[in-house]
Amino acid sequence: MHQPTLSIVTISFNAASYIRPTIESVIGQSYPAVEYIIVDGKSTDATMDIVHEYTQQISKIVSETDKGIYDAMNKGLALATGQYILYMNAGDRFAHSGVLEQIFMHLKPADVYYGDTEIIDEQWNVTGLRRLRPPKELTWQSFGMGMLVSHQSFIARRELCPHFDVQYRYSADFDWCIHILRNVRHISNTGMVISQFMQGGTTSKTRLRGLRERWRIMVKHYGLSETFINHLKIAARLISHTLQNRSAK
Repeated sequence: MHQPTLSIVTISFNAASYIRPTIESVIGQSYPAVEYIIVDGKSTDATMDIVHEYTQQISKIVSETDKGIYDAMNKGLALATGQYILYMNAGDRFAHSGVLEQIFMHLKPADVYYGDTEIIDEQWNVTGLRRLRPPKELTWQSFGMGMLVSHQSFIARRELCPHFDVQYRYSADFDWCIHILRNVRHISNTGMVISQFMQGGTTSKTRLRGLRERWRIMVKHYGLSETFINHLKIAARLISHTLQNRSAK
């Protein structure tokens, strides 16, 4: 049976509190054809001490200053040699140890595999599924309604992956996924939770900047009129979600 190599890239910076569970989640996968790459931003805490405990299980380790998370993710892409790539950054982990085996040994070949994402807290407890859920059939137009698939649950054929556009500080992964989806033919819905994502706290200023950046990306890909209409739908969806949560309480 053909087992394509998956390059998994972990980006870290002063992540001593989160890096170990991420590493163990990756190296604990039952699927054998994994190239594991860690790109660290020259951490000043114990992050690299922890990383070096797992040197035998990590294919490539880089620790140097960078120009931000997406610059570091580009370094990981440049180092990757696998047929596919996935970003599982510090604070992320796989939903269970058999995820990759289920995807690559039981599903038909595809250019992109995608799935759902669970949210975890800082104690690594699952708090629920991500509010934005993946559609049954994913296309590049799907992201006109927001980033319905997180990058932690988005596995792409490496040769189809562009570099992240570092002009975007908060949402380059959103732009990256759209670019990939516009240039693929076979997209596979795995129908399962692929990853767990630790949703850190963000300031209102950072959140607003991220939303403005995402608006710019949407206008670039979908045009102003469609982006405006989609944002009305997004607002309606958010209001409905909020009301449902209140009634559930």
